Amino acid sequence: MNKLLLAFALGFLPFAAAAEDLKTPESFNTIQNREERSVALFVEAGKVLTNPRCVNCHPAGDRPLQGKDSHLHQPLVVRGDGGLGAVGMRCYTCHGQGNYDPAKIPGHPEWHLAPIEMAWQGKTLGQICEQIKDRARNGGRDMLTLISHMSDDSLVGWGWQPGAGRDPAPGTQKQFGALIEAWADTGAACPKS
Repeated sequence: MNKLLLAFALGFLPFAAAAEDLKTPESFNTIQNREERSVALFVEAGKVLTNPRCVNCHPAGDRPLQGKDSHLHQPLVVRGDGGLGAVGMRCYTCHGQGNYDPAKIPGHPEWHLAPIEMAWQGKTLGQICEQIKDRARNGGRDMLTLISHMSDDSLVGWGWQPGAGRDPAPGTQKQFGALIEAWADTGAACPKS
């Protein structure tokens, strides 16, 4: 039997099916008002920022989240120093250099939680927007560094290569990065809510 058909028959695909597409920055060119266009670009990028692939690693509490429903990580683990887990139970204890699909364990060489000041869970898109522009709450990134982080960082990119049984973030990292860059170029305006 074909491996893809077998995977489908077993209820999972080796790599999750493509998520919804993101609109291109050019598709917002018909919005004449620069601030309105900027907000619309961020709302489109927000499909990624508010997706469980991202929110699960940007929790408001001391524990990572898992799954489409963003439930608390099982087994019980905590943030720990630097978002790397508690002493004796670091993230890399279970999470390796890459995804381990046979056990459905995600992985990446830099696996860790985002710092608590970068928590997105429970926030509106407008609050997330203001937060990612604030250098005190975005890891000290200026706008150029923020664009690079969103466009090129391999841990951010994991959201589009999450491994077996997990849906990727919408679109692609390249599309997402283009939206963030266009948002910055149009003044980085934030939604009101």
